[in-house]
Amino acid sequence: MKTTALNAETKFAEIKNNKIAYRQIGNGAPLFFVNRFRGIMDTWDPLFLDSLAEKNTVILFDYPGIGSSEGELPLDVIEVAGTVPALADHLGIDKFNVLGWSYGGLVAQAVTFQNQERVLKTVLIGTNPPGENAIPIEQVFFDHALKPINDLEDEYYLFFEPASEKSRQAAKESHDRIGQRLERSLIPSTMEVFQRYIAGSATMKEDKLNFREGYKTLKSPVLVISGDHDISFATENWFPLLKNAPTMQHIILNDAGHGPQHQYPELTAGYVNLFLS
Repeated sequence: MKTTALNAETKFAEIKNNKIAYRQIGNGAPLFFVNRFRGIMDTWDPLFLDSLAEKNTVILFDYPGIGSSEGELPLDVIEVAGTVPALADHLGIDKFNVLGWSYGGLVAQAVTFQNQERVLKTVLIGTNPPGENAIPIEQVFFDHALKPINDLEDEYYLFFEPASEKSRQAAKESHDRIGQRLERSLIPSTMEVFQRYIAGSATMKEDKLNFREGYKTLKSPVLVISGDHDISFATENWFPLLKNAPTMQHIILNDAGHGPQHQYPELTAGYVNLFLS
C-alpha cells in the first residue's frame, strides 16, 4: 500500500531527552515541514502534502511539547529551529530543503540562516521576514486565533479570504480533507502555550542575529508564497526586502489569505516542486 499523509506511521526520535514525533512520505530530496502557530503534523492539508511527496521526501514533525512530541516549546525561535537539524541527524540526512508556514516560516528562516551549509532551498508560506515590519497583525487574527478551539468559521478568517465565495468553498474542502485524520485534542489550546509561541515570534522581531541583513548575502534560493490578503503576516512586509535579497522569489496568490497552500493545494505544490527541482 502506498504511504500517504493519511496513513503514514508516526515515529519518534530522541532529541535532547525528548521523544519528538515525526512522519515521512514520498521519495526525493528531504523536505522538512515546519508547523504554524498551534499547528501539528495533521493540520497540513493532506492533498498539499501528497502533491509534494510525488517529488520529495516530505518529513513532518511536532515541536517539543506540541502535538505528539514530549517536552516544552522553547521560548526562542532559534532554539525551536534546532529541532530540524537534530532530526536530520537522527535520520542520517546531511543536506535538506525546509518549508515553513506562518510561525513555522519564522522557524524555517532561523533554520536556514543557522545552517547555511546544510539547507539547499527554503520555502516560506504566509509568513514575514525577521526584524521590524511596517504592517502589524490585524485584530481579527487575535479574535479568532486565541480561542481554545477553532471551527470552520474561524478558519475562514484565519487562513482564507472570507469575503470571497471561492475562498470559503476552498476552506470547506480543505477543512474536510484535514479532518480525515486530525485528532483535535492534540492541538494546543491553552493561553500558557500560546504565550510561548508569541514569545518565540518576538525573538524574530528583535532579530539579534541580524538575519534580515543576511538576505543580502544568502547564497541559497528562497521562495516566498503569500495570499494577497494575509491578516497575520501582511504580504506587503516582504516588498522592502525583495531588492536586497538576490536569491528570493515571491509568488502572490489572488483572493487568498494566510493559508494559500490550503486554498490552492495542487497549484502551490506545483510551484514548490518546480522551485525545488
